[in-house]
Amino acid sequence: MPELPEVEVVRRGLDDHVRGRTIAAAVIRHPRAARRHVAGPEDLAARIVGAAVTGTARRGKYLWLILDDRNALLMHLGMSGQMLITSPDVAIASHERARFTFADGGSDLRFDDQRTFGHLMYDEGGAMLPSPIAHIALDPFDPQFDQAAAVARIKTRRTGIKRALLDQTLVSGIGNIYADEALWAAKVHGETAASSLSKPRISAVIDAARDVMAAALTQGGTSFDSLYVDVAGSSGYFSRSLNVYGLAGHPCTRCRTPIVQKQFMNRSSHFCPACQRGR
Repeated sequence: MPELPEVEVVRRGLDDHVRGRTIAAAVIRHPRAARRHVAGPEDLAARIVGAAVTGTARRGKYLWLILDDRNALLMHLGMSGQMLITSPDVAIASHERARFTFADGGSDLRFDDQRTFGHLMYDEGGAMLPSPIAHIALDPFDPQFDQAAAVARIKTRRTGIKRALLDQTLVSGIGNIYADEALWAAKVHGETAASSLSKPRISAVIDAARDVMAAALTQGGTSFDSLYVDVAGSSGYFSRSLNVYGLAGHPCTRCRTPIVQKQFMNRSSHFCPACQRGR
């Protein structure tokens, strides 16, 4: 699933291509694309036609188009969602779920989603923060992010530190890939109880997460397959810079101990058993 760097790459691309343009038409081709919009896909399309895109924004793994400085078209990419800038004469793709055309007759905006876990939603008055995601915490790149407060919240959890990092109500944007990478960088085992770590240690983990995600941003994010791409359809290259994620059996770049993969929830954790000793 795209995490903060990948979603931010898409947001920046959207901002470059759709800010200042007016939506002339909208077609929702698959009902699952608008399943979170209670009034249905036709209502969603009708609400955004004629709206001017006055900006873009993101919180954690969600992004949205700001419409007329007041409303929001909220987007979540799910596992395989892609927001693509495409020529108006490009034929409908097999996984195309929605398409938006603009009054200036320029490039269209297309939402493709092979696995249909992504979704679109209109939120009236949600330009600053759409109400469906008001419960999501700020991420480490937000200017208003209070790291001390986030550390204090995490410190109260008896669950493993990795599980706490993935809790989007504590700190947002960090997913499985960057949690593994941050914990490796901070030399902390993911199963260590968050409550057992000192506040400076938790803060160091957040610093590491910020650093690794910033590095991923400079390389367009992490792509393991063709499902994550930017608005031009290009893949990110940070997978070449990963230290543990997806590298089970490879030697740790710090100590040469083979990286271990272990089942975690419905996914996997990757760590160095020597550098990241469990408790």
